[in-house]
Amino acid sequence: MFERPQSSERAVLVHVDFPGKSEPEDLLEFSDLVRSAGALPVATLTASRAAPDPRYYIGGGKAEEIRDQVLEQHAGLVIFNHELSPSQERNLEKLLQARVLDRTGLILDIFAQRARSFEGKLQVELAQLQHLSTRLVRGWTHLERQKGGIGLRGPGETQLETDRRLLGQRIKQIHKRLEKVRGQREQGRRARQRAEVPTVALVGYTNAGKSTLFNRLCAAEVYAADQLFATLDPTLRRLELAGFGPVVLADTVGFVRKLPHELVAAFRATLEETLQADLLLHVVDAHDPERHTRIEQVNEVLGAIGAGDVPQILAYNKIDLSGEPAQLLRDVEGRVSRVWCAAASGLGLELIEQALGEYFLSDQVSGWLYLPPECGRLRATLYRTGQIVQDQAAQEGGWWLDIRISERELAAIFRREKRAYRLLAERELPLRVAGGAQAP
Repeated sequence: MFERPQSSERAVLVHVDFPGKSEPEDLLEFSDLVRSAGALPVATLTASRAAPDPRYYIGGGKAEEIRDQVLEQHAGLVIFNHELSPSQERNLEKLLQARVLDRTGLILDIFAQRARSFEGKLQVELAQLQHLSTRLVRGWTHLERQKGGIGLRGPGETQLETDRRLLGQRIKQIHKRLEKVRGQREQGRRARQRAEVPTVALVGYTNAGKSTLFNRLCAAEVYAADQLFATLDPTLRRLELAGFGPVVLADTVGFVRKLPHELVAAFRATLEETLQADLLLHVVDAHDPERHTRIEQVNEVLGAIGAGDVPQILAYNKIDLSGEPAQLLRDVEGRVSRVWCAAASGLGLELIEQALGEYFLSDQVSGWLYLPPECGRLRATLYRTGQIVQDQAAQEGGWWLDIRISERELAAIFRREKRAYRLLAERELPLRVAGGAQAP
């Protein structure tokens, strides 16, 4: 029985290497995570073990060394770059007399600081409660009602059991609220699908520059900073692509290796923007020496959430730091696969728009389209949406338009107008026919 020590910003960091499991950049990323949470690292201790110790995760001698550092540095917080079991966390806190936090708790704390929207706050609270539910400590024994004697008899429920019951009730309540939010998101998603507006989701490792790129492309004002998980809540904006029309661009939360399972489960509604996207714009930090490893780690997370089969275009950002030129590379089939750009300076952003336009214009049709005289409003819509090369008046009335447009967009326009169309295209297409006017 003990009272958990109060937290402090002065933190001692602990990183353990296991054979074949640790990577050299783990410690650097760990330090960045700690600073992103607002803590001040005052000491870093490393160790090597064949397997975690069941009691302290580290050996007893290393645990004593950590306690000495806590006293010497006047630290009130010890952060492990690993996931600790509830018993290991409690044992370490008893020994060190300092607050102990594992990697999952650290990331949850960062997310709690970044959440801005109602949905984001609910998702963070759900993840925190699920994490906390396994770490309840008997710190309220003075409120227990299981003792004997006059005035001390009660319903027989300890405070620990009460805490567990209240946690369970709150988790159920948050699940219901998130289901409502999920329904609202799904309603908006269906509306975009009915309007045939495709969605492009920005994904990538945290701090790769997704929000900066998003702001540049959409003239938005999403918060962007040189820190891990600067963006938490998804943001959607409309982007007009030349020759194609509108697409919806979605800025999503950045990924990180060993993303806690609690977060993957809690942020299901947010991650669905990635799952339902027509295309993923995978933003990569071109200046990062471990960029190829980062790409693999992001793809692992995408596979874990079920988005591994969504088409991707790689956007290598920050070329102003890496010294690489702005360029666009294609695969063996001639489709754009990689783009190099610098979102901060705007270098190569036209290549990003070109890549997106080419991807969605792959179903573009071109040819003469006949509109009868009563379709003046429809003609104006086509002028706003497609590229009109020529516009000629028809002898029998109406217009002939030489148009360049996405077949999907054209079909959507005519569905909204509840009309069929005839297009004399440059390539064979299974099109509906209406009327018998002759092409010019």
